[in-house]
Amino acid sequence: MELSFFVALAMFAFVMSVTPGPNNIMLLASGAQFGFRRTLPHIIGIGVGVATLISSALLGLGTLFILFPPLYIVLKWVGGIYLLWLAWKIANAPVNGLSTGHNEKATPMRWWQATLFQFINPKAWMMAISSVGAFTVQGDLYIQSGLWMLLTFVCVNFPTISLWAWLGVSIRHWLTDAKRQRMFNIVMGIATASTLLMIVRG
Repeated sequence: MELSFFVALAMFAFVMSVTPGPNNIMLLASGAQFGFRRTLPHIIGIGVGVATLISSALLGLGTLFILFPPLYIVLKWVGGIYLLWLAWKIANAPVNGLSTGHNEKATPMRWWQATLFQFINPKAWMMAISSVGAFTVQGDLYIQSGLWMLLTFVCVNFPTISLWAWLGVSIRHWLTDAKRQRMFNIVMGIATASTLLMIVRG
């Protein structure tokens, strides 16, 4: 395995992980509303889900979308509907209690919910499938290259998506006013819904 392979793989994992998408927009909103500690399970769940999808793609599950194109269309619809529901929840999240760092009415996404969301997230599937297609080496090096790819994504994904949660935490002081909180929630809901364009075009 040449150094250029690892450099290209790390850059690909970084770009795919740090760019805006449903996961990162929701982490931004969660960091602002709940703080980093309570958002940590959400972050971990995304990492677990992405690692599971890549493992599934390495085992050949991703080829189902190639063999049965309607399956991917169903995934788009299911993922899109669920994403709109999440966007509605974010936009209508309670605004009281943020100034004290505690909100009893709202709860952050749990790790298993974030993990399961990846299975209906077309962007996550395409990331997994494209990375396996681009960075695995056929033949005797397939397993080795696949394991390196999986390890790289695990190492790169956590700190990069954490940046979005920290960005949300950094603006918490600005959201102590109820009107600002409501406006922020609406903007984040719209931003989450807008990522549906990525799914439609994908």
